[in-house]
Amino acid sequence: MNISQEPETKAQPSAELAKLSLVYQQHPLYGVDIYIAGKEGTSDLNLLRQNGITTVVNCAVNLDFNFVRQAQLVSDHEGSVYGPGEIRYYKIGLIDGGGNPDTQMLAAHYILRAALEQVLPEKPSYPRREMGNILINCRGGRSRSVIVVSLFLHLTLPTEFPTLDAAIAFVRNRRGLPENEWYKAPKAVLIESAERAASWAKMIEAK
Repeated sequence: MNISQEPETKAQPSAELAKLSLVYQQHPLYGVDIYIAGKEGTSDLNLLRQNGITTVVNCAVNLDFNFVRQAQLVSDHEGSVYGPGEIRYYKIGLIDGGGNPDTQMLAAHYILRAALEQVLPEKPSYPRREMGNILINCRGGRSRSVIVVSLFLHLTLPTEFPTLDAAIAFVRNRRGLPENEWYKAPKAVLIESAERAASWAKMIEAK
């Protein structure tokens, strides 16, 4: 793949994207709709519920969400609050650029799969059991979430997305990323990492 270099021009403001974008409808292996959002869409619990989203996979290391309702907070240590959230929440924690371990993108793919494949035990300590649609987010919903979803689609639907490039083009379009942002959305270093992760995953699955 030829990865274009970022042009040496004055940075332009990023185009405003939808709070929530339906990227893939009814994944044939999992039967769920896949959404992408930035921080604004992900933090809107009513919006998530309106779209049947029960699971969030957060790709950003520099962003967190509190899905625990205040009325349900549990605290037995001063300054610490925790309890069952309104959303099943998974965290990947990628940097939007260099600095991620080579294996972290591969881990991101398998965490996303785990969010869809986990079978929770029948115990009161696992109260959030709904299995609905899934949202993958980062701060802006432009780079980290786009590459993680693209890698997932390429690896789980190889007939429809035979290359990572094909999956990225599809996800960019569905997310509404303008063409003048493609050089940085997703970041080139993340695309390179996803290429390596795809090759490793294919070797793992072939065993």
